[in-house]
Amino acid sequence: MKKKLLSLLLSVGMITSLLSGCGVSTDTGSTAQTESSSTETTDAAETGTKTETASTGEEVEITWMFWDDLEATEDLITKGYKEVIDRFNNDYAGTYHVNVITTNLEEYDTKLNALIAAKDTPDIFICNPGPNLTQYVDAGVAADLTDILTNQEKDWYNSFSGGIFERITYDGKIMAVPTNFAAACVFYNTEIFEAAGAEVPSTYEELLTACQKIKDTGYTPISCSAGTAWCLSMVAGYLCDRVGGPDNLQKIAEHQMEWTDPTFIDAGNKLKELSQYFQATAAGDSNDQATAAFYNGEAAMLIQGSWAIAQVNGNNPDFEPKCGVFQFPAVTGGADPNRMIVKTDNLVMSSSTEHPDAVIALMKYFTDDTAQKYTAEVGGKIPVVTNVEIDYSKAPAQLSYVQDILANMTGTFGFYNESLASVEAGDVFDNAMVDIFLGNATSEDAFQKVQSFYEKNVWN
Repeated sequence: MKKKLLSLLLSVGMITSLLSGCGVSTDTGSTAQTESSSTETTDAAETGTKTETASTGEEVEITWMFWDDLEATEDLITKGYKEVIDRFNNDYAGTYHVNVITTNLEEYDTKLNALIAAKDTPDIFICNPGPNLTQYVDAGVAADLTDILTNQEKDWYNSFSGGIFERITYDGKIMAVPTNFAAACVFYNTEIFEAAGAEVPSTYEELLTACQKIKDTGYTPISCSAGTAWCLSMVAGYLCDRVGGPDNLQKIAEHQMEWTDPTFIDAGNKLKELSQYFQATAAGDSNDQATAAFYNGEAAMLIQGSWAIAQVNGNNPDFEPKCGVFQFPAVTGGADPNRMIVKTDNLVMSSSTEHPDAVIALMKYFTDDTAQKYTAEVGGKIPVVTNVEIDYSKAPAQLSYVQDILANMTGTFGFYNESLASVEAGDVFDNAMVDIFLGNATSEDAFQKVQSFYEKNVWN
């Protein structure tokens, strides 16, 4: 049943901003090298046969770049990634070793691009789908994995859920490997809702009513980061979809619709209306700060992807029993309310790596039984392979709530900023939504900025 569901979910559905003087490199001064684990290890045969060392007999070293600190984090998915690295380094000791480059999420793209510009591209790095990956495909930075997956490693390729490669395939070429799958929902504090006498909303209008009741009780209704612009634009993307419908982005791409269309303006106005219920510090808060306000009981709701389950439960395990989940509400008179924002985390092999065998071996570890069981049973995200037995009774309660929502889903779409013509177009959209939130622009003026960008850079 879960295999069929995931297949349905996923089948519906140059380098910029370089940081001059970036100090990130792959030497020991800026690379966090993980220690080999002597406890949680598996036989290397579980994930594939070891490849012989280089002709010198020396251990082959590769670099992997990630958007969180493997050592300091409380995020359970990141902890799982650290276990993968430790396990790999232990199992392949003397053959392969992974050095890890970490940075925070907000600076990740800039620092990765700086490494690429310096011709010091990590052998393997994590990447979002959409324009973020497209820029590396177009620039020739990402390696084509098609032959490896469909010919050399058929069993591995066939273990993945149907449709999982759709958004990371270009002209029939598979350019990345996914590690997990998530959907964006509304997480809520059941105790605050009960104290405020608020009901779980099914419409935008009911959401406003719940927010006002919660505010009157003395709590912040919604915690949201405008300091991390994609968090705010994710809310805006849901409003654009709920008001305008599933064809908006396709019509924009084909220039059959303008960004100044009334449905976008209405969505922008609703974003401004809803934002009156955000925490007072939303303008400057990062995603981590906004999420912390939720799991610390300061705010009643958090609109986030199901990747937040690992962050919430990792930082405050006692919060899990009081954390409910509902889908982003419908707009009365609007479009289908059962569409969900979904995405995968993806691994990209550098086209310039000198050690593709080592990179593929590491990719396999991220998708093997041990890692995928952890993804669901501890991290609360959805596995990307179908041949692993998951004990869902061990998984976080929030995961079952998310799966219940997905069971009624009619379609999927990506983050709006990751579904536009380019990374720059996504940035323009993000900034426009921040302008609406801050009151620096009306909804009409903000969407006119997006319109002007498209007229100049996309549609001409």
